[in-house]
This record gives sequence, C-alpha cells and structure tokens, in this order.
Amino acid sequence: MDFKSTKGIYLQIVDALCRQILEGELKQGDRVASVRDLAAEFEVNHNTVMRAYANLQDAGIFDNKRGVGFFISEKALDLIKENEKSNFFSQDLPDFLLKVKLLKLNSADLNELLSVIKNNDHEDK
Repeated sequence: MDFKSTKGIYLQIVDALCRQILEGELKQGDRVASVRDLAAEFEVNHNTVMRAYANLQDAGIFDNKRGVGFFISEKALDLIKENEKSNFFSQDLPDFLLKVKLLKLNSADLNELLSVIKNNDHEDK
C-alpha cells in the first residue's frame, strides 16, 4: 500500500484484488483471504479491509457466504473488465492521445503499441 497516495487505502486494496482477478491469481469461486489475514498482510486496520470487501460485494465482484467468508463471484471478471475498459476510455486514453499529439508521435513511434493491439485481435478470434 502506498500510504502517501491521495487514493484511499481501501480503494488501493480494491484495485489490488481486482488486478489479481484480471491476472488469474484469483478465479471465480475462489475463497478470498479473511479480513483479518488480509489486514495483517497489508498492515492496515481490519475496518479498512472490511470497507474494501463491502465495496467489492456491492459491485457484484465478491459474494459473501455468511459464516464461511467471501468468494469471487461468477461475473467478477466480466464486471472488472467492463469497468476497467470504461475507465481506460474515459480517463487514460484522452491523456495518452494528448501526449501523442504534443510529442507529435507517428505510427513508427507507436509500432510496439500497434503490435500489442494486433496480437489482441488475433487472440479474440
């Protein structure tokens, strides 16, 4: 956790858990670490982790099985991808395009990016 960041600690925990789901470290149906265990791992208050878990449950990413714990929901990966894609197009891409314009980058400068996009096109088929 970056305790100097302007982003709340619980939101950093949400981001870290979502990244683990996107990377396949956590999969649909997996049991998530207990609030107590994750709080100890991140060296934060239990309430901070509970707030992150509640946020993820409200978003449909976690399911809470009373008395058993939190689990990754069936739709978690799709929800995270949809949210991340929306954030990318509304926040990251405009900044990136502005930087491309300001630096007057051309397709030769962006070949690596274009090859990644082409590889993604082939993987989708």
